[in-house]
Amino acid sequence: MPLFHFSEEPAIRYFEPRPVQIPSPRAAGRDWLNGPLIWAIDAWHQPMYLFPRDCPRILIWPTGSTTEEDRQAWWGGRTCRMIAHIEGCWLERLRRTRLYRYELPEDSFQCLEDAGMWVSRAGIAPIRSDLVKDLETALGDTETELRVMETLTPLWRLWATSLHVSGIRLRNAGEWAS
Repeated sequence: MPLFHFSEEPAIRYFEPRPVQIPSPRAAGRDWLNGPLIWAIDAWHQPMYLFPRDCPRILIWPTGSTTEEDRQAWWGGRTCRMIAHIEGCWLERLRRTRLYRYELPEDSFQCLEDAGMWVSRAGIAPIRSDLVKDLETALGDTETELRVMETLTPLWRLWATSLHVSGIRLRNAGEWAS
């Protein structure tokens, strides 16, 4: 199973574990997740990181426990596997950003059982890297529909649904109240 790390920096030859820039509240016994780690994402969940690093975004997808009511209300007849929401003020930056997708060897990684996230406490050299020139096309290639909104604020109620909801960099959203 491939694991990836996305970066706007080209030619990273070696990843060193480092603490997160802004620590998050963690469940008891999971404070180590704010410590020095290398973060990776599995192939299925990689659309979550096909964005400029600081771009606030909310991605949703149905799960096995998604109710028919939530599917109809939020998904309708769509055939995509994910929907990604961003604010309109980020669209031009999304279109200009070029990302490097680094494939990492999985042997030192531990699965967090949380939306495809994996971590390693050991330094690691990437297996390869690929330039992703067009993020909108890359999202489409992963069956992810991009929705551009004036603000992400109306989506706060998604967390009360039976869909999977991942909010990333929401502290950078225009009107988001954390």
